[in-house]
Amino acid sequence: MDDSAHTPTLWAVSDTEIVSDRDPSSGLALHRRPRTDFDTYIGPATHLADERARLTALTWEHFDARMMGVTIGAELSGIDLTVDLSQAVIDDLAAALAAYKVIFFRGQAFTSARHVAFARNFGELEVHPFIPSNTDQPELVRFEKDADTTGYENQWHHDVTWREAPSKAAVLRAVQVPEVGGDTLFADMYAAYDVLPPDTKADLDRLEAIHDFVQAFGRNVPEDRRAEMRRRYPEATHPAVCTHEVTGRRYLYLNRTFVNRFVGRTREESVAQLDRICRMSDTPEYQCRFTWEPDSVAFWDNRAVQHLACSDYWPETRVMERASIIGERPRR
Repeated sequence: MDDSAHTPTLWAVSDTEIVSDRDPSSGLALHRRPRTDFDTYIGPATHLADERARLTALTWEHFDARMMGVTIGAELSGIDLTVDLSQAVIDDLAAALAAYKVIFFRGQAFTSARHVAFARNFGELEVHPFIPSNTDQPELVRFEKDADTTGYENQWHHDVTWREAPSKAAVLRAVQVPEVGGDTLFADMYAAYDVLPPDTKADLDRLEAIHDFVQAFGRNVPEDRRAEMRRRYPEATHPAVCTHEVTGRRYLYLNRTFVNRFVGRTREESVAQLDRICRMSDTPEYQCRFTWEPDSVAFWDNRAVQHLACSDYWPETRVMERASIIGERPRR
């Protein structure tokens, strides 16, 4: 009888000496810190703890909320947005928006008219000059993507910062979505600012940025109307860091989509710093991600958050409609 099948396997013992009895991060400072060799931050996002605790303690009278990120995003349930809402419900929704920065809803079978009516509860609506509207509601811009018209919104941005008074909020509804893909991500611009070192904050607090529609929409403007559009929509100058009119908190207000340069600098002199600061949106700890279904709705604060639409569904079709609420001129 062969006894080899019953012989225990003898594993080689490593001669590697383990010199530490603690986790490598033990004893490091309890905050995010910049890498010395890369323009990135590593470490625990401890500056989010107070905001996370505040949000988790919130309760609401007219709906329930399930948080999606630690400081950003909540899915609200137990509310129907397709009917006329009382002022008390509207006020509760506005408070939730200020708290969570972006709020989400499922199963809201808006007609175009009801979509506009809901958004109008929160202010006057804008008409976008460079994106086609819904045919019967000019306040609704329609993003209709398919195999021939692909998505280029997959870059972090606030909407319409090229306006003198950019929108303060937006209500986006899914009309048709692919079975997989086409998610939208949102990033907390309070958190992105709060983590910065004091010297970086001091530098940014003094900066102003010049925003221009031409970078994103110039190619869509007929040549014979370009001078007219430039007169109607001149370059807009906004602070790099702004103070929110409702919360009083400071937030980053820079994006690669519409910012051309910093005041007093050329485009070439501005790009490196602009890119470095815009990378703050890439931080997963400051983000939430929403997977769409037909009749899902996202309602976001266009100052406190940036967003990015994943363009990973080609050649499938994705159709969305958005109503944007006119805001005030951003202030330092």
